[in-house]
Amino acid sequence: MSRKGDQFAGLTVALVTPFRSGEVDVPALKGLVDFHVSAGTNCLCPVGTTGECPTLSHEEHSKVVEIVCAHAAGRIKVMAGTGSNSTTEAIQLTKHAKSVGADGAMMVAPYYNKPTQEGFYQHFAKVAEAVDIPIILYNIPGRTAKNMEAETIARLGEIPNIVAIKEATGSMDQASQVLAMSRLTLLSGDDSLTLPLMALGGAGVISVVGNIVPQDVLGLIAAFRANDLEAAQMWHYKLFTLCRDLLGLSTNPIPIKAAMKLLGRDTGELRLPLTPLGDDEERKLARTLTEYGLL
Repeated sequence: MSRKGDQFAGLTVALVTPFRSGEVDVPALKGLVDFHVSAGTNCLCPVGTTGECPTLSHEEHSKVVEIVCAHAAGRIKVMAGTGSNSTTEAIQLTKHAKSVGADGAMMVAPYYNKPTQEGFYQHFAKVAEAVDIPIILYNIPGRTAKNMEAETIARLGEIPNIVAIKEATGSMDQASQVLAMSRLTLLSGDDSLTLPLMALGGAGVISVVGNIVPQDVLGLIAAFRANDLEAAQMWHYKLFTLCRDLLGLSTNPIPIKAAMKLLGRDTGELRLPLTPLGDDEERKLARTLTEYGLL
């Protein structure tokens, strides 16, 4: 079955934002884009959760999107994070992303103010009406404090330029409902659930672990598409502990930035209120990286 957002199938990497001395590290950011072009990553998602979007100023947010779009142009797709709990602000961010060449806009469900299901619908409908760009919904109730129900998501999927959803509820039932009730392309929002969600009809993942092992995630996706379930399961179990550590040792993106530093790809400091891994957690992460074969 053809789905609306097939252009975003495969591996999208939720890109970290490199910082140096409190500022966005532009050369390092461009280096990340180059790394993923070389690796064969399908798409990049700057300024999402992994990109520390809550602590970027509006100016920095726009700057990161602009730099990634300009450096990626013609080489790799860009799905810019443009979500907000203010509909007006979400429209502004999405208009900017389109103006600098983003291929799509990933929009998190409005957080903190806990809209009704009708409020969720009206929020995304207003942005979709205001900006003609493919929109990827992002449902992560563990961070937003409220679930977008499958019925609401399916209703939003009837809007022409709302084409996909990043599914991060952890619920196979909800994912099944979304796939059954809509033509939206479904992308895993949890690395450890990529294979299970693809088995339901998902098309790929918006990945944290892809920051360090994009080719392995691509291997899992390719094996599944080739109907080689044994190979897909092999990749799933190889990646599983690493994926769990990157999301379980501490709040994302604390562990992935620590992993990149341990692997010689330091992306600089975190911004408060995020703080570095403790010594015990870093030792555990180093063991996992060693067992994986990266250290």
